[in-house]
Amino acid sequence: MENSNVRLVALDAICWVVLEKKSLSAFVYPDQNSSLTKSLVFGTIRFYHQLNDIVTDLLKHSLKKEDLDIHCLILLGAYQILHSNIAAHASIFETVDVANTIDKPWAKGLVNAILRQIDRDKGKLLSEKHASHPTWLVKKIKQYYPQDFEQIFKQNNTQAPMTIRVHPDFQLDKYQQQLSECGITTQKIKIAPQALVLDQATSVFNLPEFESGACYVQDGSAQLSATLLDPQNHEYILDACSAPGGKTTHLCELAPKASIVAIDSDEYRLERVQENLQRFNISSVKVIQGQAQQYDWWDGELFDKILLDAPCSATGVIRRHPDIKLLRKPKDIAALVTLQQQILENLWTMLKPGGTLLYATCSILKTENEQQITRFLESHEDAKETKIDLDWGIKTSVGIQQLPIHNFDGFYYAKLQKAVE
Repeated sequence: MENSNVRLVALDAICWVVLEKKSLSAFVYPDQNSSLTKSLVFGTIRFYHQLNDIVTDLLKHSLKKEDLDIHCLILLGAYQILHSNIAAHASIFETVDVANTIDKPWAKGLVNAILRQIDRDKGKLLSEKHASHPTWLVKKIKQYYPQDFEQIFKQNNTQAPMTIRVHPDFQLDKYQQQLSECGITTQKIKIAPQALVLDQATSVFNLPEFESGACYVQDGSAQLSATLLDPQNHEYILDACSAPGGKTTHLCELAPKASIVAIDSDEYRLERVQENLQRFNISSVKVIQGQAQQYDWWDGELFDKILLDAPCSATGVIRRHPDIKLLRKPKDIAALVTLQQQILENLWTMLKPGGTLLYATCSILKTENEQQITRFLESHEDAKETKIDLDWGIKTSVGIQQLPIHNFDGFYYAKLQKAVE
């Protein structure tokens, strides 16, 4: 019954994304939740496009709308057979049994037959190349990265590593040793001096002194934001679109006496900013709910530096959020590009002459990145690019782009300086 419950919860989560078109991060798992449940959910969503093509081909007739949960159940079973270490016979038996649990015993034979066929065809099915991305995104990635698209698809279909940012007060070497004594092995990243990549993900509550602010879970690419902005203690700094607060707390670590304003439009996500500031015992940050493309939250004082972690397609972090492949649509990209442009235009007026704005996205789409910044530079005579000299990513026409690789999420940075009047 316990195994059936694992798959029942997994099915609920899969239907939440596939049928209800809701974000996986908003799905609430039961308190007594198995790690197996999440691995089944993330795996099925990660390989959804491949699994869906296989299952659709094997279904002789489309299922009725009210029975699309059975389609999702078959996807769940197919994932276990093709991509998990669970024995095929156990995967099939436990998955078929869920049809009983959801009061659809008529579907048991159908689910059983299709999963057994997939098991028989496993070798052939796995030998066939499949990007497991939506068609529109496959075309975009191939167009933008003709030499790298296979690596991008592979990384997007792989579980991302867990990376932490160690607070300077805890000293990287000493904290790495503490982790080792707890049985948690890690690797340093040369380009991100506070980063440790865990060889195996673990609960944050297993990390020594986590509640005391010893570290923050943050990918290596994201950790470059604060370093690139180079905050100084005397400066007045804006962290725009700041939730959940990872970059805000990092700015405070690097310049504890700087005056920092953190804004975000989402009230719920701002609570996360407050929680993180509290965990790090930071009381100096002014947290404001406001929209970065508008003026109404601003008191008129110009900022020395602005970090704009812009709303984006998140196509660089698909391996962490595989539901992006199902939920993001081409029309969303155009709307995001417009929003990014509006925010850039607005925040630029709030920057002091001689000040710096760092533009960042976790996207790999050029329309949101180098094309966005090229357009901005062409339309603003008082803006010039400051070249980013890092042994990281690939140089683009403007800014620098990292594609998803093992230790780094896909990220883009461009550093802009405002001319002195």
